[in-house]
Amino acid sequence: MPKQKTHSSAKKRFKVTGTGKVKRKHAYKSHILTKKETKRKRNLTHAGLVSSADMGRVKDMLVIG
Repeated sequence: MPKQKTHSSAKKRFKVTGTGKVKRKHAYKSHILTKKETKRKRNLTHAGLVSSADMGRVKDMLVIG
């Protein structure tokens, strides 16, 4: 059976932590930033974790056991 390929866009967007959780970046931080509050932009800078509901899909794309 051939090897499974990692989803190319997923490997650019997600990183796996040492404990097996998946880190992600927040949305709404790329453009049209002038109308957004400084506090909101600052909070979007920090990485978040993928929710448990989406974890299965993300791990399938990253080919994690």
